Amino acid sequence: MDKLYKGLHHFRESFFRKEEEFFQRISSGQNPEVLFITCSDSRIDPNLVTQSRPGELFIVRNVGNIVPPHDAIRDKNSVAAALEYAVSALKVKDIVICGHSNCGALQALFSTDIGIPQYAHLRNWLSLANPLHDIMKQYYGTRTKAVFARIAEEENVLLQLENIQTYPFIVEALQAGTLRLHGWYYDIGNGRVYAYNPETESFDPLH
Repeated sequence: MDKLYKGLHHFRESFFRKEEEFFQRISSGQNPEVLFITCSDSRIDPNLVTQSRPGELFIVRNVGNIVPPHDAIRDKNSVAAALEYAVSALKVKDIVICGHSNCGALQALFSTDIGIPQYAHLRNWLSLANPLHDIMKQYYGTRTKAVFARIAEEENVLLQLENIQTYPFIVEALQAGTLRLHGWYYDIGNGRVYAYNPETESFDPLH
């Protein structure tokens, strides 16, 4: 915690002072154009990777960058609440769902250890990705461990792109042409981001 306290002091006395006018300007409200959905993994920093400033991204983070299908969680679905607010109130123009390499959530999904009692909440949450589990076992079960993991991480992004389109207000915005969906994959080790290309059905490097 000492490092965090020092960081807060450094932020206030250096960066904030230099950008005080900017922070005063954005303090009255937000107007982001992009909803960025990604994993809770501590190695992922959407603002750092995209070099965006405060106020430019509306960010949702959870274990496994999962978007529960409409009505999958009927009570207290925070992801659905964020989607609704971002699209209907903030009028974001783009939604990015970004997976990443070496994802612990997906490792847990395919691990037999996930069944032990102390991981009950994690097990229940990851059950939303059970369709991914079935797809991987059926079509990619013979791949090497590294290849299997990479494919699973990419396929998970595609699954969430499908899930997000089960929300009526998302479909309405897509049909109206006021919203676009993007599937990204971030490779932590090489710093590259890959975007899903529906024409080639592959994740191509973003330049």
